[in-house]
Amino acid sequence: MNVIVVTGTGTEIGKTIVTAALAAVASAQGRSVAVLKPAQTGLAPDEPGDAHTAAHLSGAATASELARFPEPLAPATSARRAGLTPVTPAEAAAAAAKLAEEHDLVLVEGAGGLLVRFDEDGGTLADVARALDAPVLVVAPAGLGTLNATALTTEALRARGLDPLGVVVGSWPDEPDLAERCNLTDLPEAAGAPLLGAVPHGAGALTPEEFRTRAAGWLAPRLGGAWDAEAFARSVG
Repeated sequence: MNVIVVTGTGTEIGKTIVTAALAAVASAQGRSVAVLKPAQTGLAPDEPGDAHTAAHLSGAATASELARFPEPLAPATSARRAGLTPVTPAEAAAAAAKLAEEHDLVLVEGAGGLLVRFDEDGGTLADVARALDAPVLVVAPAGLGTLNATALTTEALRARGLDPLGVVVGSWPDEPDLAERCNLTDLPEAAGAPLLGAVPHGAGALTPEEFRTRAAGWLAPRLGGAWDAEAFARSVG
């Protein structure tokens, strides 16, 4: 696969750090990687965006952002309130396809969850994935409520004829509680897709060198890493 779409069950759950880990593992294997953020919201023009963060942590060669809207809202809402032209799914898919001609792997990171609106026509990240015929990796939180949110996301993917590649826990806590430990077993069943990794809480604060060294230990072999779901579940009880 040379394009992976990265979505989440919501916002602020670790999509960017998971994207960075994917890029780091692929880069370590000698693959050229591009990270595409079609719509960045909630940042000033001079602030580093999610694509820049993922590229910086991973060493990925290319970071691409199609549009930036000032308020921390859904892209369509933020664009409308700022009087700016929104990014359409077709534009995002075309940009990803062009990057795929020049790179071995393109990671497309959405904003918020799967069905957050890009534009006033109701276009979403799901439409981008469908246009690209790309698998979708779902990033989910560890704790209570994640089973329902993850099941809803993967159900929405399948309803649109899209392939849920798997689930990665975006921020695994240092001291997991009972629900978080149980969710390691229950998430694959809820999602109908494999659990493909768990990124530790605070990974984004690591130096890029340490991040790149450790990233393969957070992701399963299907994503190029060495993480083992059963062994990890045993290690946390």
